[in-house]
Amino acid sequence: MTAAPLLDVKDLSVSFGAVTAVSSVSFAVNAGEVFGVVGESGAGKSATAKAIIGLLPSTTSVGGSVSFEGRELIGAPKALLREVRGSGVGYVFQDALTALDPVRTIGAQLVEARRIHVPSGRKEALEAAADLLAELQIADPARTLNSYPHQLSGGMRQRTVIAAALIANPKLIIADEVTSALDVTVQRRVLDLLLGVCAARGAGVIMITHDLGVVAQTCDRVAVLYGGIVAEQADVFALFDEPRHPYTRALLQSMPRMGDDRPFLPIAGSAIQIFGRLGSCPFADRCSEVTQRCRTHLPAEQQTARSCVRCFHPLDVAA
Repeated sequence: MTAAPLLDVKDLSVSFGAVTAVSSVSFAVNAGEVFGVVGESGAGKSATAKAIIGLLPSTTSVGGSVSFEGRELIGAPKALLREVRGSGVGYVFQDALTALDPVRTIGAQLVEARRIHVPSGRKEALEAAADLLAELQIADPARTLNSYPHQLSGGMRQRTVIAAALIANPKLIIADEVTSALDVTVQRRVLDLLLGVCAARGAGVIMITHDLGVVAQTCDRVAVLYGGIVAEQADVFALFDEPRHPYTRALLQSMPRMGDDRPFLPIAGSAIQIFGRLGSCPFADRCSEVTQRCRTHLPAEQQTARSCVRCFHPLDVAA
């Protein structure tokens, strides 16, 4: 019998007033899996992630279902959400400097996060924090615990934010553009550390990124978002070898590749902003395969053995 997914998202929608950021997004994440969520800025990636654990403003309209270990989180009581945040789902924020309290030491912040979810004394929590920092290959954990965020480098701050997300041993980590603010020379190391520590704990990971290179290196399966919908969802090999949605193929063609003399092709136009209910394909105005039907109807999902694509004219995998 197939085990139930750790996280099951069904028909998730998110609206900020008249602006619809997410429309009927569905995916599942299994224990120990690295699931990628990729797309341009404004595609709905961060809105989806924050809706999962109720981090959006109270004025936001959120619909659909988010089930974590069988517990529904949409519309859940605040007490349940507080319990799930940290101990069930850890969140690694994009900007490490703003995610940390500037007037408290790293140690104070990690100890507090630990003791909220794991009953322990301050000394025990501090030892757990030091052990985790060492696991994340911070050379002098004691010094880091006594430091303030502004005293650390960008890479060190990002690792302490990862430590804060992992300190209560959650079963799922949401990593929101964790390398976007880092120098390219430290990006891979931070990713390797994050995924290594999560794998050692058997934790699942949602890797949110705009970087297809990160997806190729780290993910087992991936969902491509555009205009607030999942345009295509597939295992990572199928996505790169046999992209079926015109947007996925356009994304791949826009990437420069080492050793490949073919020119990379930018996607014409700009990402769309959706107002009100989405009633047509959001990629229609930028799509080379567009027909009139695409402009008047929203395509349903088409499932194959290796992928799920939301398009009236999915590309032939043999093309």
